[in-house]
Amino acid sequence: MGWMSIQRRCLLAAALAVAALTAAGSPQNNFRFSILGDRTGDAEPGVYEQIWKDIDGLHPNFVINVGDTIQGGNDATAASEWNALRPLWDGHRFPIYFTPGNHDIWSAASRVIYEQQTKHPAFYGFDYQNAHFTVLDNSETEDLSDEQMQFLARDLVQNRDRDPKFVFFHKPFWLVPVKFQSSQFPFHQLISRYGVRYVVSGHGHQFVRAVQDGIVYLEAPSSGGQLKGQGFEQGWFFGHVLVTVKGSHVDMKVKPLDPPSGQ
Repeated sequence: MGWMSIQRRCLLAAALAVAALTAAGSPQNNFRFSILGDRTGDAEPGVYEQIWKDIDGLHPNFVINVGDTIQGGNDATAASEWNALRPLWDGHRFPIYFTPGNHDIWSAASRVIYEQQTKHPAFYGFDYQNAHFTVLDNSETEDLSDEQMQFLARDLVQNRDRDPKFVFFHKPFWLVPVKFQSSQFPFHQLISRYGVRYVVSGHGHQFVRAVQDGIVYLEAPSSGGQLKGQGFEQGWFFGHVLVTVKGSHVDMKVKPLDPPSGQ
């Protein structure tokens, strides 16, 4: 065997070894999570609890919501509203990640209570296997403040190699530009640059799905908040969304609630 042949084989073996080490060190995606819509905005009795029973039967790795967990509006009763829900959550073994809604944060005091109760800042990022999730806070604004946009930019730069990437925040200010198939708003341009593939919001209590430049925008269905319109086909129903991530493939299945609260 000639020297060049030996050298080529050594280089190939080294390359395969590096690839194997890289693969071993990179978490591979194989998980499921559930997206909860708004619980409040005049909660319908029993709906949120029924949805949790459905989710429990699906055995997701974690749950993430889109905000509006408590009715809120009163600093003096906010903590007790959170505490009243804790027995329901404590009955499940999977982690829960929260997104702040306008019923959760409306004042400086409610912000402190929210962060104490959810055990996270109002905005943060987290990894699950090789996926990345960014949770932003527009509970007290209609769109995203400069602070939120700067945090998002830093978070996406730090996680540029992770895939898929999801961004969550409560109020879907993206509805109008995406409806008119416009890419000309700063948030969309930023997430396009760093490969975000899914944006999830709530607030409207209506299921909406739209795609712009390959990015899926989703407004989660209500998970208990009063429906503001009628018509299943128009997205007015109670439910949640089950997301399965395998490798870079993402499958989202809407799970409408069964009767008597659903249809």
